[in-house]
Amino acid sequence: MNRRSAVLILAASAALGAPAQALVGPSQPADAHIAAQTVMVLKQSRQAAAFCTGVALSRTVVLTAAHCVDGASALAVNDGAYGRPRLIDVSTVEVHPEFVRDAARKRARSIDLALVRLKEPLRAAITPARLSGESRVATGQEFTIAGFGLTREGDEQSAGHLRMGALTARAPLSNILLWASDPRQQGFGACTGDSGGPIFARDGAVIAITTWSTGEGKRTCGAITQAALIQPQRGWIDGVLAKWSR
Repeated sequence: MNRRSAVLILAASAALGAPAQALVGPSQPADAHIAAQTVMVLKQSRQAAAFCTGVALSRTVVLTAAHCVDGASALAVNDGAYGRPRLIDVSTVEVHPEFVRDAARKRARSIDLALVRLKEPLRAAITPARLSGESRVATGQEFTIAGFGLTREGDEQSAGHLRMGALTARAPLSNILLWASDPRQQGFGACTGDSGGPIFARDGAVIAITTWSTGEGKRTCGAITQAALIQPQRGWIDGVLAKWSR
């Protein structure tokens, strides 16, 4: 086993050995429909390893957040989410051309999306996600978010198992971004490790990809979840998929 593989397997094992929780605040285990579409994305860069969430678009293509793959020296996808890690190497990465590194700090517009192509297919139980055709959202519209991230901010041992929960759209409304918060006001939302994960519309289609979160005061999770809407980027997504299918 080479060092790259060892580091990525260590990251996956650490996450999967944690308590069965993710997403800060009240959540529940992901149902079978969501679990069949969602994978873990592992990244190594500068001697460190981290993980995000991703959604399968086919047996060999995963959609995630661009910052989850940016600057990586090695990438893999783990589709053995509830057992021994099964890592699949990434062969090709396509980052959205409008992605801006450190966009929040720079106050810059950014499309934080990336597609990764795998060297071998995901396990047969993985079902490609259906992408939503909705181009607009309304304040109060309900969604379901899923991810492998932290359930307690700052506690890495609280991550690793796929969870889901409810969010609703809030202002500001945008034609490229979804801003969402906990309708129960109990501090639920995305956190570290949930980036790249799917947000589902009520019909079960993926309407957005989680990209960023913030919390109350100095916290970074539990108040607002931000995501990139899928429909405005379908031209880019479909174009990359067509290129890779040739």
